[in-house]
Amino acid sequence: MSDVTIPNADAIAAMRDSVVGQMRFAREYTLNLLSSVPAPLWNVVPNGGTSHIAWQVGHLAVSEYGLMLFRQRGRAEGDLELMPGWLRKKFGRGTKPPTDPADIPSKEELLATLERIHEASMTVVPTLSSELLAEATEMPYAVYPIKLGALLFCPLHESIHTGQIGLLRRLHGLEPVR
Repeated sequence: MSDVTIPNADAIAAMRDSVVGQMRFAREYTLNLLSSVPAPLWNVVPNGGTSHIAWQVGHLAVSEYGLMLFRQRGRAEGDLELMPGWLRKKFGRGTKPPTDPADIPSKEELLATLERIHEASMTVVPTLSSELLAEATEMPYAVYPIKLGALLFCPLHESIHTGQIGLLRRLHGLEPVR
């Protein structure tokens, strides 16, 4: 990606603001799909599936924290309550969906965590300066190898996992939402 031109400060600010709108849209769509999944199905890997709803939701929470908060500003006061280590260990990149129900947080706990991280992200991201967002970062990112690229990746990542949630719903025999 060495041939990618880093955008100027005004363009970075515009893209930052666009990411906020994209994340709001993606999250509304995700929550719409989740709202019709009964709690007993959250921990069940359906026939033909390799994951379950609970893992997808936990993974979205961990990923949003990582891409939109930690990657941008490092660990801040209160982050250990927002993103406890056990959550990252269960649902971070490279983890496998836990199968023991005792190892899986409840639907309510996962949704509350997802909401807290999303609200924190939607509060912090609009305040991030173009200068900060122009700093180099490592994968994963989209388009630009800078912190803005991590922000740009977040709604794409959410959409990928929302598609998986949609597939899991169908494998459980639930009707399509759209």
